[in-house]
Amino acid sequence: MIPTEFKLLQNYPNPFNPQTRIDYWLPSTEKVTLKIYDILGRQVETLVNKMQDAGQYEINWNAAHYSSGVYFYNITAGSNHSVKKMLMIK
Repeated sequence: MIPTEFKLLQNYPNPFNPQTRIDYWLPSTEKVTLKIYDILGRQVETLVNKMQDAGQYEINWNAAHYSSGVYFYNITAGSNHSVKKMLMIK
């Protein structure tokens, strides 16, 4: 099923240790970037940086080599943009 709207869902599980899943929906083909930032705003990882067709997507992030704390995941898809917060507890 192709989504009718852009959507970034809350990661699951949250809080997590050390792996979490991030889901998002694209209603049309777009250039997508999905990046992870620490609490200080430093980019720690790029999970997606490519063209993607319309559809529902799931990305797993393994944060085993990062410290406990608050992280933000930021997605840009065409003119759409969204940010959500997640918590890793070791």
